[in-house]
Amino acid sequence: MKTASARLFARLRRVGELRILLVVVVFWLVMWLYNPAFISAPTINTVLLYLFGYAIMACGMTILLVSGGFDLSVGSVSALAAIVAAVLMKDSGAPWPLAVLAGLGIGAAAGLLNGLIVAKLDINPFITTLGTMLLARGLTYIVSGGRGRSGFDEHFCWLGQGLVGTVQWPAWLGGAKWSGVQMPIVVSLALVCGADLLLRKSRFFRQNYYLGGNEQAAWLSGIEVNRIKLFNYALSGTLAALAGLLFSARLDSAIPNAGDGDELKVITAVIVGGASLNGGKGTVLGSFLGCLLLATIRPAISFLGIGDHWEKAVVGLILLVAVLLDRIGRKP
Repeated sequence: MKTASARLFARLRRVGELRILLVVVVFWLVMWLYNPAFISAPTINTVLLYLFGYAIMACGMTILLVSGGFDLSVGSVSALAAIVAAVLMKDSGAPWPLAVLAGLGIGAAAGLLNGLIVAKLDINPFITTLGTMLLARGLTYIVSGGRGRSGFDEHFCWLGQGLVGTVQWPAWLGGAKWSGVQMPIVVSLALVCGADLLLRKSRFFRQNYYLGGNEQAAWLSGIEVNRIKLFNYALSGTLAALAGLLFSARLDSAIPNAGDGDELKVITAVIVGGASLNGGKGTVLGSFLGCLLLATIRPAISFLGIGDHWEKAVVGLILLVAVLLDRIGRKP
């Protein structure tokens, strides 16, 4: 008969996010032992600011992979949305709320295009989103004329630079300011929490697990497969656009080559976080932890004093290991 501690350990083993969390904790612990300055407020802030865009896109990518889908276009769509908004604000003098809505609309339209081709024409998601990735990137250069834009409205920039929880002390106390958490971090964490809860508890979103497990069986059971696919791809495109807009607001700049390669990092983070390329498996929380692990690599490389070119090699190695472990775990 199992003891209470043995039952607790067995239950924890079934929590998929626990494994990646332990990897993150061990990684941070090793870096702290190497250099205690690694675990500090500046490093944590740097990591969160680096991962916020990936975390937002990972919400949509997780739902897609769970349902058996795939999206290679998120990096290019995020750049196109940011450029469209920037051109509207700087070249056309459009108010920033309208520009933001236009950017989000571009993302939703790109995602809907992916969904229509995949769901209605039954084209492979890899080929479909590879095509829209190239299309979106080309349109980004066409719309921008190959030039970046900067110097946006301060209200737009607040979306990427504003602080939540800032306190300005009165003059007789020195007038010091306590800085809160930057808006992109708040938005990304809120989306991760909301998306994770919906994927676990919402009846509509939980249908993605059945769809990814066996699409034919899901259709026979009455699930509207095509409608779910359309929604998932539109959501992925919209979230990619939001990530691009927040990144542009944070830097007060939009450039045509922004987001180049982001799709691979997002997919890597989602797979590392426990999702499967075969569908039917994954959580948003796990994907966020995957993003956290990958975002930790850059400051770790800086602390170790090795070249930045090691980042891509390490990310690639992590992806290969994650795919291999997923494959081994699915063998009978």
